[in-house]
Amino acid sequence: MWVRSTLTYRASFVIMAVGNAASSGLEFVAILLMFSHIDELGGFGLPEVALLYGASATALGLADLLLGNVERLGSRVRDGTLDVLLVRPAPVYIQVAADRFALRRIGRPLQALAVLGWALTRVQVDWTPDRVVLVVVMLLSGAAIFGAIFTLGAAFQFVAQDAAQVQNSFTYGGNAMLQYPPTVFSRELVRGATFVIPLAFVNWLPALRLLGHDDPLGLPGWVDFLGPVVAAVMCGGAALAWRAGLRGYRSTGS
Repeated sequence: MWVRSTLTYRASFVIMAVGNAASSGLEFVAILLMFSHIDELGGFGLPEVALLYGASATALGLADLLLGNVERLGSRVRDGTLDVLLVRPAPVYIQVAADRFALRRIGRPLQALAVLGWALTRVQVDWTPDRVVLVVVMLLSGAAIFGAIFTLGAAFQFVAQDAAQVQNSFTYGGNAMLQYPPTVFSRELVRGATFVIPLAFVNWLPALRLLGHDDPLGLPGWVDFLGPVVAAVMCGGAALAWRAGLRGYRSTGS
């Protein structure tokens, strides 16, 4: 319904989608400006940083397009409109995610995919079928990890009711961090992004394997391929948290 509504005004949709792509593209413009003064950043050249940017932004863009609306759950809990969704014969999670679905957000992943495509043609990689599969798995696993974080943040709002910005610090804030090489950050931060909130599996670890860079933490090589496993665990934990939050929901009391 929301897609049909959006496409009714096609010119408006195109303008908003292009604007969405342009606004997200400003992040890459900042990277280009930085590389106009330097040749490498933490041992990574421009195409390699562009690969990190493209992979992370594409994963976040896909998750935001499909599940980004769950961050509005807190307002529904506060004003009691979540009750309307509970009596409909459809999963509440799907309804929350699909409510006011904004197709214009497709601009972000499309812009990121364009940067990623350019980067993949410029990096020094001996392309084999397994490396191509690694790129595809990296994007899908990254989107699932970001989607799990969106869901965990929404589940937390059953309790906190106004925690969208806390969630954003791990989604949009995490994306901003992942756009740069792990070698420019302290080991403590990299450890936290690997073992506490495993954002490193979105792009850092598989990209290091793809580009032939050393892991700053010295982890075993097989860890680089654990993105799907981490994504599955994160999604499972997010599903349990969502179910627990929904079962504990007691409406506004009005």
